[in-house]
Amino acid sequence: MKLQTKIPLQKEKNQINYSSKLLLLGSCFVENIGEKLKYYKFQTVQNPFGILFHPLAIENLVSRAIALKEYTKESIFLNEERWHCYDAHSELSSNTPEELLEKLNSGLRTTKEQIKEASHIVITLGTAWVYSFIEEKKVVANCHKVPQKQFSKKILSVNEIQDSLEHIKYQIKKINKEATLIFTVSPVRHIKDGFVENQQSKAHLITAIHEVIKKSNVTYFPSYEIMMDELRDYRFYKEDMVHPNATAVNYIWEKFTLSWINEEAQKVMDKVSVVQKGLAHRPFNEKSLKHKEFLKALEKKKTYLQEAYSFMKFTL
Repeated sequence: MKLQTKIPLQKEKNQINYSSKLLLLGSCFVENIGEKLKYYKFQTVQNPFGILFHPLAIENLVSRAIALKEYTKESIFLNEERWHCYDAHSELSSNTPEELLEKLNSGLRTTKEQIKEASHIVITLGTAWVYSFIEEKKVVANCHKVPQKQFSKKILSVNEIQDSLEHIKYQIKKINKEATLIFTVSPVRHIKDGFVENQQSKAHLITAIHEVIKKSNVTYFPSYEIMMDELRDYRFYKEDMVHPNATAVNYIWEKFTLSWINEEAQKVMDKVSVVQKGLAHRPFNEKSLKHKEFLKALEKKKTYLQEAYSFMKFTL
């Protein structure tokens, strides 16, 4: 008896290994995948401007970073005793304008450097709904709790999203022809926009991505479809009924691993996991002979990995 539909997946070309350099940009689901890549000690950078939910915000970051168009004090504003930038997530917001500008311009430099060096760039789109700051007629990445009456809201059309993604791809390929672009749609439900509106938004994103795929050599990983069709049950969501829980994230990560991470790297991942679990272990008796032997064996495994992969750093 068949009790579950399965999304057909294949092993992709240009798979990820431990010499790969990855840049991850986009919605909060990219953070989940990014944390997995960090845990397994891949060479990865994620969201230098914090979480970016929609394609225009990602396009703005990529374009501005490649042009190295730095931010000035005219680009930022003070609200509720914190300095913010409409192009970045609130995690970059700061107590002083100098601190914020340093974060923003450092983020631009990091983004450009990573685009130039990346073997793989993963872009996760969260929503097609965007807010424009009425006074400046500017689409924002984040409203930073500024009163909603100062913004207008609209859904991007399929053509607008497609044009944005094409421009992102063009800008990246201009300085890194070899980078593999992986698009995906976040399984996080944006139900604050409305239930029907969320489905409409996801449909626009998926349609636009596949229009881009028809015309160019980019790829798609079906994280949204896996959540909707293979994990179609509320037990796979957090209590907010919006975000995938740890079980769902682990499941989608396993699918990503099978498609995108090569077999040799998967063997190294197993060794990294042993060290990570060993570092997280808390003994009953730190002075026991058994624990000292455990630490000695763990140190040997850690040293082996660090000698083989000099970029790996392990911390408690």
